[in-house]
Amino acid sequence: MSEQDWVLHVDLDQFIAAVEVARRPELRGRPVVVGGTGDPTQRAVVATASYEAREFGVHSGMPLRLARKRCPDAVFLPSDGPAYEAVSAHVMDVLRELPVVVEVIGWDEAFLGTRTDDPEALALAVRRAVKAETGLDSSVGIGDNKLRAKLATGFAKPAGVYRLTRDNWVEVMAGRPVTALWGIGSRTAAKLAALDVRTVEELARADVDVLAARFGPAMGPHFRQLALGAGDTNVSATPWVAKSRSRETTFQRDLADPDEIRAQVRLLARRVVDDVRAEGRPAVRVVVKVRFVPFFTYTRGVALGEPTMEPEPIEDAAVAALARFEDTRAVRLLGVRVEFSGG
Repeated sequence: MSEQDWVLHVDLDQFIAAVEVARRPELRGRPVVVGGTGDPTQRAVVATASYEAREFGVHSGMPLRLARKRCPDAVFLPSDGPAYEAVSAHVMDVLRELPVVVEVIGWDEAFLGTRTDDPEALALAVRRAVKAETGLDSSVGIGDNKLRAKLATGFAKPAGVYRLTRDNWVEVMAGRPVTALWGIGSRTAAKLAALDVRTVEELARADVDVLAARFGPAMGPHFRQLALGAGDTNVSATPWVAKSRSRETTFQRDLADPDEIRAQVRLLARRVVDDVRAEGRPAVRVVVKVRFVPFFTYTRGVALGEPTMEPEPIEDAAVAALARFEDTRAVRLLGVRVEFSGG
């Protein structure tokens, strides 16, 4: 084989749960659920679950109480953000020792750019290096662009390697639902279904003008390009920069008083302002997240008049975003997110 450019996507398997098991080897092989304070009697959601817990139907975003019902023998642990950040940084340093360009895209994943005649051998070397240095398992997707590499990782899990390129794209992806594509969720899928588009192949053959009319002149054609497997090939070592900062609180009792809800939103906004100032980057938009009883979650956002790190305009924008909700049901969770320019 001759050398050519490749994109590899590295994803750390069940990352948060794996970090916790590494710290507590006696938990290996047991169902582990991480989230909130680790108390399943309190209101909080699952941050991650080990594969053993997932076999019982436990998944990220699920209420801890439901997770306990599905898997009563699970070990519940509190989230420990600083520990996960430290392990993530170590993993990325390990990757940077390899003959690749590393583009970090989150705690537990990165794109690698490389030129090689044997991408599978490199992928195996990546997995071995991460395992040897950190004890963590990883899966590696190989692609001729970022989209295909990212999707390939899903086929590689757990702890494997998979190649997805234009050569096998149709064979692998054509009959799959549109939600198999990176960037298409259930809401977009429902809108596509209304156009009688349900599979990747149907989306690839869809009329661009029809898609543009339904989703806009940018997103409509973009969705079709996803179905064709088109994607960015550039992997950049530019340091990853957070696009936003957020804070949220799950209340142990439902909030029904509008004044109390507004006060809690202002409190969260002030906490986010501290993060914004620590980041040293002005906010340009504020988004409020509300989870209504029993478990309906929505967001509303407001653009700031000008970029700022000052608390008053950010708090006011959060309250303005809150006012955009028409639902009057009691509230069980509130969150405030600020977005930076370019995010």
